[in-house]
Amino acid sequence: MVSRSPQNPADVVVEVPATSPEAVRQAATRASDAYARWSAVPALERAGALEAAAGALDSHAEELTGLVVREVGKPRSEAAAEVQRGIAILRYFAQQALDPMGEVLPGSPPGALLYTHRRPRGITGLITPWNFPVAIPLWKAAPALAFGNSVLLKPSPEATGIALRLAELVGATLPPQTFTVLPGGGATGRAVVESSRVVSFTGSVAVGRDIAGLAAELGTPLQAEMGGLNASIIVPDADVERAATTIAGAAMTYAGQKCTATRRTIVVGDPGPFTDALVGAVERLPVGDPNDPATLVGPVISESARARVDQAAAEARSLGGRLLRGGAAREEPGWFVAPTLVDNLPAHAQLLHEEVFGPVCAIIPAADVDEAAAITNGVAYGLVTSVFTTDLDRALSLVAKIDTGLIRVNAPTSGVDFYAPFGGEKASSAGPREQGKAARDFYTSLHTVTIAPRV
Repeated sequence: MVSRSPQNPADVVVEVPATSPEAVRQAATRASDAYARWSAVPALERAGALEAAAGALDSHAEELTGLVVREVGKPRSEAAAEVQRGIAILRYFAQQALDPMGEVLPGSPPGALLYTHRRPRGITGLITPWNFPVAIPLWKAAPALAFGNSVLLKPSPEATGIALRLAELVGATLPPQTFTVLPGGGATGRAVVESSRVVSFTGSVAVGRDIAGLAAELGTPLQAEMGGLNASIIVPDADVERAATTIAGAAMTYAGQKCTATRRTIVVGDPGPFTDALVGAVERLPVGDPNDPATLVGPVISESARARVDQAAAEARSLGGRLLRGGAAREEPGWFVAPTLVDNLPAHAQLLHEEVFGPVCAIIPAADVDEAAAITNGVAYGLVTSVFTTDLDRALSLVAKIDTGLIRVNAPTSGVDFYAPFGGEKASSAGPREQGKAARDFYTSLHTVTIAPRV
């Protein structure tokens, strides 16, 4: 497995062999033994271990930030913020380890003790993407570990170096084999699913569906987050300049490589003033070397990713779409592509129905808010929608009509609060929500116990 820096493809960040299916099974055997020991550790000690892991990341925050910039091309400001989020996630779940793990209910017959109790599930298989190489592995691993599970993490090949460094930092605070990173591709991921008692996945729809099918065959609980074709709706009373600035950032920063990025902007009424404002806001975004603290838009992750953006822009032009900005690769070395805005697309255009994971956003007119809601809902995905309006009644009315898992008013589609449930509808998600208090429900199983009195 070779991971290269997207801004300098000649820079090999790490090269390691893929973990074979047999090696995964061996790691699972060790993880099972570790689970037996870790699940018996008092919750207070597990909380202390996660707090120590947070401290380890905090002590190496600058180093880890630099590695994120280098390996996945995330602009330095976002990389630093992600590392800080990872630290906060570990601390949050360290405390959640001390939450009540059940409740007492009225007994039947009289005098009986009836209560529920949560237990860890066992080996947790995690398959994670490259775009949030610190936050996503940790918002899955931290709750799994907090509640007494062991973890097998199969990271994206493009983020192998970061995952291995996380294993060194976090693993040092845990018993051996409790947190194991297994580099590899599809065969490695399949073996992780086959070897786990519960699986959490974030990635593409195609891979997620394959994993969901395998998990269903095995009877393994699954949680899968699989992307979005997110919309922002601009109501005529919205603050146009504020909305344009917010949407430009949500659509284009980190080269649009977020499952929550804005892909479609739906403008109710005359789209002209907002379109002009959005073009100006996108033009003001600093594009370039992700090591530069001022940069907000760096490279896409790979040559094939850049080709997909180029292809989408070319298709838009061929269908009569108007290219308002961008649409071509940039001159500097690395996988850079200019932030791209398109309007006047026909209803069947790829950009309006399929996620292109890059800095591309389409502008779509709508006659009224009902049509805007219908356009928002008229795709296979259902992750997040933003609504921009100063009218609370209208905001609440739209919230009730939108079928995405997250709805944000006067806020960007991008951005996740790790202490709140996260997940989408339709093709965006399968299984229960993750993060926040919802995480406990997934990484533990609930047992109901009745103790009848002696007669």
